Parts: sequence; C-alpha cells; structure tokens
Amino acid sequence: MADLSVNIGGLQMANPVMTASGTFGYGLEFQDFMDLSHIGGLIVKGTTLHPREGNDYPRMAETPMGMLNAVGLQNKGVHYFAEHIYPQIKDLPSRVIVNVSGSQIEDYMETAAIINELENIAAVELNISCPNVKQGGMAFGVTCSGAAEITKAVRNVYKKPLIVKLSPNVTSVTDIALAVEDAGADSVSLINTLLGMAINAETRRPVLSTIIGGLSGPAVKPIALRMVWQVAKAVKIPVIGLGGIMNAQDAIEFLLAGASAIQIGTANFIDPTVCEKVALGINEYLDRHGCTSVQDIIGALEV
Repeated sequence: MADLSVNIGGLQMANPVMTASGTFGYGLEFQDFMDLSHIGGLIVKGTTLHPREGNDYPRMAETPMGMLNAVGLQNKGVHYFAEHIYPQIKDLPSRVIVNVSGSQIEDYMETAAIINELENIAAVELNISCPNVKQGGMAFGVTCSGAAEITKAVRNVYKKPLIVKLSPNVTSVTDIALAVEDAGADSVSLINTLLGMAINAETRRPVLSTIIGGLSGPAVKPIALRMVWQVAKAVKIPVIGLGGIMNAQDAIEFLLAGASAIQIGTANFIDPTVCEKVALGINEYLDRHGCTSVQDIIGALEV
C-alpha cells in the first residue's frame, strides 16, 4: 500500500480525502455506512455564532449533472456545538474540522475563538462566501481586501491550521487566494458553489424559495479543476480541491492539477460510502502506476 498521508498547512491526515461541509452532517450520521478512520478529514456543517433557522423551503433542487441548494446555514450555533455536538464527535477516528460562517467579521472571530478552545478540533475552514451585512450584503470573499481582512482577523484569534474556502463567483480566484495567503491562511479550499437558479416553467416560478442557490455536482467539475490548477501554481500554501468529485478518478485529476487534498460533497447524497471508495481508489491508482506515495502525483500534470 502506498503512503497516502498528507500535511495541509500543519494539518496531518492519513490520506487526502475529506468531506465537504454541509454534505456529511457531523459525521455521526455516516458511521453505520463506513469506517470513518478510512478518510483523512471530516468537515462538519457550517457553524455560526448564533443559531440559524435557514431559508424557507424549497431549498434544494436537482439539476442536470448536479444540484442547487439554498439551505442557509441552518445550525444551532457554536455554543450549542461546543456543549452538545463536540462531546459526541471529539473522539471520531478522523481529523475533525469545523466550517465557520458569519454575517460580520466579529461573528467569525468569536466563533473561531470558541472553537480554538476545543482540543480535538484539528482545524477551521472559513466560509468567506457569506454576505457581509456591514457591506450591504456583498460576500466577504469576492474582493481581495475583504477576503484578506476576515482572514487576518480570524488568524489573530485562531491558533490551529486555518483553511480559507474560496468562492468561484469572482473575476480572479488567484488574486483572492494570494490575498488570503498573505493574510495568514495555512491553506485554501476551492471551489465553493457557483451561483445558479432553476425555474418551473408550468408554474412560472423559481424552484428555490431564494430564487438563486449554489450549484454543485459534476456540472461544476471542469471549472473547479481549472481554478485549482491556476491557484496551485500561484500560491505556496497547500490547496484543497473540490467541486464535482464523484469517484477516485475525479479525485486523482484534482491531485494532478495541484491539490494536496480533496473534498467530496454532492456525491455523499448519492452514495454514503463514496469517501471510503475514493481513498481506496487513489491507493489502487498509485499501485498501478508504481508510485510509493501520493506526493508523487500531486501537481504532476504534464502540460
């Protein structure tokens, strides 16, 4: 068996397979389907400072080659997480990472500071695609200055590995990646969902209650691959690739493009064992190609 271990900005993992936030619950929901020790990292659903009810239904819709979602970060808040969820997941056999979201910088800082005190949380992933209420609803991550400001603020209060999740809904994702790298990010993950919408022609109404939602699944993979390749060439910190990964071959393509690890999201809704299968598939690929380590293929795309 090849050496699948990776180090993502100080986050040591047994293999490069991670779950994408919002698609794997808190991990507990999947224990009956797979051995969680077979995946490198488990990113729990988006956590905010205060409880959120989420958006009105309908908030999910199937699309050709993907899905739209507008769940709206439904969760019971970081204090509930620390008191009730953390004790249940702190001993899971995988590196547990918390995705942090908010509406203003102070929310992110306070949430991250609370999570910083939880010993068995290995890292934080910042969702900077959230609308900044103090800036008229513009997402934090669509400008270099906004992305850098929130990264620097959280860096000041969070002492463990800090992953910043980048939005693809920007002019230059490379510039945003460089900005958060300079601001103290230990790694970047990309891409978050693309903005999309669906219409019911018979009712002449939008399918989602919010009209617009986030598109994920195989349809976004070529865009995600391109952005990961561009960012991996530009930054010195590790890149985590995600977007439409449905199987081991997809994951390997992201690794070849320069990702040091990958996240699986939408595929979890189709096959709850897919993460385990992808980890095994990466190992089989390495064996087949005579590689002794996953490091042999990271960024090995020949152009």
